Amino acid sequence: MKILRKHYIAGIRLDELLFVLLFYLLAAFSYHFTLWLNAGNLDEGNWEKLFSLKDLFDGGLLSYFVKLVLTIPVWWLIFRVLKSASLWFKLSVHLVTLPLFCFGFQYIYYTICEWLGFWHLQGWGSVWDIYIPALFYLLQFGIFHAYQYYRQNQRKLKEEAMLREAALKSELSALKAQLNPHFLYNVFNTINATIPPHLESSRQLIAELSDLFRYQLKASQTDWVTLEEELTFIKSYLELEKARFKERLSIQITIDPTLYQRKIPPMILQPLVENAIKHGISPSIEGGVVTIQAEEQEGKIHFSVSDTGVGFTKEKAALFGKGVGLTNTKLRLEKIYDSSLK
Repeated sequence: MKILRKHYIAGIRLDELLFVLLFYLLAAFSYHFTLWLNAGNLDEGNWEKLFSLKDLFDGGLLSYFVKLVLTIPVWWLIFRVLKSASLWFKLSVHLVTLPLFCFGFQYIYYTICEWLGFWHLQGWGSVWDIYIPALFYLLQFGIFHAYQYYRQNQRKLKEEAMLREAALKSELSALKAQLNPHFLYNVFNTINATIPPHLESSRQLIAELSDLFRYQLKASQTDWVTLEEELTFIKSYLELEKARFKERLSIQITIDPTLYQRKIPPMILQPLVENAIKHGISPSIEGGVVTIQAEEQEGKIHFSVSDTGVGFTKEKAALFGKGVGLTNTKLRLEKIYDSSLK
């Protein structure tokens, strides 16, 4: 069963498809069995008619095959095209698709029956071939909606568990970060004092590193910082990276200064910049440019971190979201804003 859950066809799990097919086969046989009983075959002992493939096809399989074919576009409309729509809107759409499904079924089914020479209801009796498909439509889509609600609830519970785990890890990380931070500052100052004056660039790098640790400690103690503070931290981090990559790394920051005092979660951009350098610039012999942009759209700040590095293969893209930095950033965004990292 686990293997079936990992395979998809058109975005649907294989075990889900098998369940639907089994549901239709059971419905078709139940309908055939009901017609067999109604014809008095049980009293007459006509068991061969119950298991006759021709009678089964005529008495149920053809009917439910047509229903299955008509169900597919309706399902696609409700659960794919209108995936983000409200439940009430989807129910209102059913008011249109239900009669189309029923009358479409009757027309297609009767046409095929006449073409194959099969019998079908006549006159006012044909109303049953509208009434029964309507009941089946309500039954199957009731099951589909209930299953979708179950899947969404399970996904929500899983995400909440992941957020709780991430919050616990963040709390532990914050506690660890507060373990005698002055020790680190004193070590940096001691190292700085031992560096000869003519190695000013090394002294500057150590000062930048000290600022990074100081900001990380602040990030563990507060929920919000200004965008200006975050950019100052990012620039210090980039100075250290530029000392490593030299002319291979160029930086472009395009952010409206009017946004500098807006509040954002701390350490939200650094993992994106780090991944751009690690996966984009570092593997490239020529290096490249990392661009950091931010603009306000409809009252929200949209950040973009891009690079001109080596780009992605499909294999690398599949693994991109499994790192600690991006995973934690994604979970933090989901927890704080009920949004996600794109």
